[in-house]
Amino acid sequence: MPDNASYPKTKFAENLTRRSGILELMDDLGEAMTTGRDKMLMMGGGNPGHIPAMQTLWRERFAELLATPDVFDAVLGDYDQPAGSPRFREAVAGFFQREFDWPITAKNVAITNGGQTAFFCLLNRFGGRMPDEKSRRRILLPLVPEYIGYADQSVGADFFDSRRPSIEHIDERTFKYHIDFEKLTVADDIGAIAVSRPTNPSSNVLTDEEIQRLSELAREKGVPLIIDNAYGAPFPGVIFEPVTPIWDEHIVLTLSLSKLGLPGTRTGIVIAREDIAAEVSAMTAVISLANNNVGQAIAAPLLESGEILRLANDIVRPFYAEKSTSARALIEQHLPADLPWRVHKSEGAFFLWLWFEGLPITTRELYRRLRDRHTLIVPGEYFFFGLADSEGGEDWPHSHECIRLSYTQSQETLERGIAILGEEVAKAYSER
Repeated sequence: MPDNASYPKTKFAENLTRRSGILELMDDLGEAMTTGRDKMLMMGGGNPGHIPAMQTLWRERFAELLATPDVFDAVLGDYDQPAGSPRFREAVAGFFQREFDWPITAKNVAITNGGQTAFFCLLNRFGGRMPDEKSRRRILLPLVPEYIGYADQSVGADFFDSRRPSIEHIDERTFKYHIDFEKLTVADDIGAIAVSRPTNPSSNVLTDEEIQRLSELAREKGVPLIIDNAYGAPFPGVIFEPVTPIWDEHIVLTLSLSKLGLPGTRTGIVIAREDIAAEVSAMTAVISLANNNVGQAIAAPLLESGEILRLANDIVRPFYAEKSTSARALIEQHLPADLPWRVHKSEGAFFLWLWFEGLPITTRELYRRLRDRHTLIVPGEYFFFGLADSEGGEDWPHSHECIRLSYTQSQETLERGIAILGEEVAKAYSER
């Protein structure tokens, strides 16, 4: 075989190496951050904003660790348990016991190398081929658009059963997605129901009533409800709607330290039934031996004292709420008033989700045109995966008319980028 010959790929390799949306997003983000930060207008990625008060806190916590050499040396020099630091897991369990009266212990908590890794383990735990090789289980997404990072995580085959939302028109320029419960059924081959709250990309927050109805459906069908809480309540608190944090034996809840301002520490948190938490820990041992110690060491005292709630409520949430309001004002200023654009009601996360009804080009083409002008957004097509033909599949026009725009960057970046977006959208509509 010649040295440059292609090696046959397994199904696993095909799924995880193809040009996926999440790969394109992270490649563009990484390239812009390392080689063209001064030129590229970054409105595509999910990187948190640099909040001065939070950055000061992290520096203080590092100084405290450095002041205790034995602890610092262990954090950097020792493997921890695959389940995570015992102190950190106790801190997580104790926090939710005190604040929300959840009947959990450290055995209900598993730590992973970020929320993305947690979902890789969970989705493939509940979805995919069964041991008998004759049947499979799918993951029900009761509302898309849904997080781009889930789309290509199957190690064996596509396994999502996704549903279109109902769309509420709040006013001429604002809309909101809702789960269409009248059409929502849970087939016998569903292994789990999964949602994000707030939803990345749209910032949609499922109401307490919607979550309760999903919980009841999951319990009735004997499957777990997986809730991705990467942006939500009680922490990191990038959520602008009043919601009640929820957990039960049939609920798997994931959280993260990334959106508090620690994405580099790759610290995901899974709260689940003891046997599920143990399975996640076993997967961590196989995949990566152990977890990153740094984020756990930094955040453990904040959970033990309850300070993490004050940080979420008084610093993190107001910062992003103000950024969201400011970005929406720029949208109103720079998008042509005579064009049919709408914005999803901003309810959390880091994004505005824009809908250009009847857009003559796909948003992938819009993405390319904007990139040529050094402006990055994320095309909406990537977020509508798993739709069956009965749901419109890839031919549903709405799925080609939306984009995700991050508002975590500077005001100058947002103003320049949104102005360019307005110009390119106007050009696109003129091509009809």
